[in-house]
Amino acid sequence: MKIKKTYLSGKSVFFISLIVVIIAALTVYLTGINYNRSITSNLYISLSIIATALFSFMTYGLFTGIGLKDDLPNFKILETGNLIGKSGTIPDLPDIDGDDDIGAIVLSIVLWIVLTILFIILLLLLEAVFWISISIIVGMMYWIFFRALKLVFSKSLDTKGEIGISAFYALGYTTLYTGWIFGIVYLTQILK
Repeated sequence: MKIKKTYLSGKSVFFISLIVVIIAALTVYLTGINYNRSITSNLYISLSIIATALFSFMTYGLFTGIGLKDDLPNFKILETGNLIGKSGTIPDLPDIDGDDDIGAIVLSIVLWIVLTILFIILLLLLEAVFWISISIIVGMMYWIFFRALKLVFSKSLDTKGEIGISAFYALGYTTLYTGWIFGIVYLTQILK
């Protein structure tokens, strides 16, 4: 008899993880308003909340036999062009002599308007690059998180209905996935 496996959407798992991170951040912030905790203490608290949520989710998923459905979006490689120039350097601006004639004043005003428009365009491009970078980072984290949980839930057929084995696997993977971050925070605290 073939065991039927329940599948979760990768998108829903990603959004649940974002909600857990936001709840952890809010919890640390709201409980720390009246206390003067260090950044390290706040990191430990938020990592503990995230690790507990991850452990609980993985234990439940392994116990019930959940799998993940691969519905990741395809991220296309962005083509970049050289916006500044072929040589990669910013071209020199023309020098304006300190003449007080009407031509120099008009040229200064025109250059001022052109440079203002250029700065506005560059700021818009910088904002676009920022948002593209954020979306690429989110996409990478989504893929990494999805792949990690897919590896965990590949054991779900073996652990279905076994709470002890499910908790053991979940504890091991939680230690692997969050332990290195705890280690980085601890080393940073020691090296201060």
